[in-house]
Amino acid sequence: MPDFDMLVIGSGPGGQKAAIAAAKLGRRVAVVDRPDMVGGVSIHTGTIPSKTLREAVLYLTGLTQRDLYGQSYRLKDDITVADLTARTQHVVGREVDVIRSQLSRNHVSLYAGTGRFVDPHTIALREVTGHERLLTAEHIVIATGTRPARPDSVEFDGRTIMDSDNVLALERVPRSMVIVGAGVIGMEYASMFAALGSKITVVEKRAGMLDMCDVEVIESLKYHLRDLAVTFRFGETVAAVERHARGTLTILESGKKIPADAVMYSAGRQGLTDELDLDKAGLTADPRGRITVDEHYRTEVPHIYAVGDVIGFPALAATSMEQGRSAAYHACGEPVGRMHNLQPIGIYTIPEISFVGRTEDQLTEDRVPFEVGISRYRELARGQIIGDSHGMLKLLVSPEDRTLLGVHCFGTGATELIHIGQSVMGCGGTVDYLVDAVFNYPTLAESYKVAALDATNRLRQIDRIGD
Repeated sequence: MPDFDMLVIGSGPGGQKAAIAAAKLGRRVAVVDRPDMVGGVSIHTGTIPSKTLREAVLYLTGLTQRDLYGQSYRLKDDITVADLTARTQHVVGREVDVIRSQLSRNHVSLYAGTGRFVDPHTIALREVTGHERLLTAEHIVIATGTRPARPDSVEFDGRTIMDSDNVLALERVPRSMVIVGAGVIGMEYASMFAALGSKITVVEKRAGMLDMCDVEVIESLKYHLRDLAVTFRFGETVAAVERHARGTLTILESGKKIPADAVMYSAGRQGLTDELDLDKAGLTADPRGRITVDEHYRTEVPHIYAVGDVIGFPALAATSMEQGRSAAYHACGEPVGRMHNLQPIGIYTIPEISFVGRTEDQLTEDRVPFEVGISRYRELARGQIIGDSHGMLKLLVSPEDRTLLGVHCFGTGATELIHIGQSVMGCGGTVDYLVDAVFNYPTLAESYKVAALDATNRLRQIDRIGD
């Protein structure tokens, strides 16, 4: 008889939810993770610290209050890294406690160390002392996550030339910084450091950034970041990064040279599978260290599952949690609903972006007719109260059955607001529901009613001309 019904490698959002779901179903469950990484990358170097850092930046710089109190308004003039990390360390500590408590309450055994396969049902646990012991399980869930990808041609030192993990350990706020890569992580850090007053240059080999987002939203973000003195170099590739006594020099293939205190690479992420000895379990990973799974998150070996960032897109904490729960239910023979394809995306830039459903470009490409309804925060009493005059909500509405095809939000609270649109879409609701609904006043949620009225007025004009 195996030691456990389920053994989970990794305690991030995916692994943690898989372990707790199986434990709730009465199974014997164990989790293996390094003692300093309980909660995974999400808690220690990813989602939680970066979002907490963003909150600290907004609070200490007073950036969002400047529409009300003037451009020179600051809560603190000389913001140090210690000011920022004090809040981050507090939140991370609290979150680790919550996770340890959840695992303990649900009688999940937590083993400190790293795991590797010995055979398809056996994991060798290497403890901190260097001692190894074998653990066997009927089902195994791989939830090891990812690390930042590092190009071989770049000499990282973690202080002046760094990846997104090292940013949290900066000794001081750099006066200038080059960020290589305009993906989600790159743009989140670009906006944070720009808000702190760093002179930021973003280098991106593609012609644009965040191409999964609505074009109008991206244009608005670019405008606001340029207002914070961010320079964009699209269609450019880094040829070399030189470290000098006075800082760094980034040389582009076009010949441009960019001096800066620091360089941060945001070049995608690499699956943490190289030390798992996957071949012993009959598994392989792709060149980016990712594992292929089916719709139930099973690998090629039916009793071994993989969830979270290690399986690739969308690589979000929110989706990883659902994948973990779904994998555990399937392994335990519990009926499980398919994950809804209406997954909201949240990007914590300054201002933040969130959307659900399709963009205008995708609908046009699919030849799906749509009408647009827009609400701008500056027209809402709540927008004036909080001093956000640039936020907006956009609804994409089907003229045929009046359902919502997409919701796009930019500004304060976007990642919270999006769930109203997600719920209406998920339940097959129409724009008329939003027109007839009563929203609290003054709120940002009221933007749904304003945008819905805008869309229905446009639809009415089309109907009038057609009569």
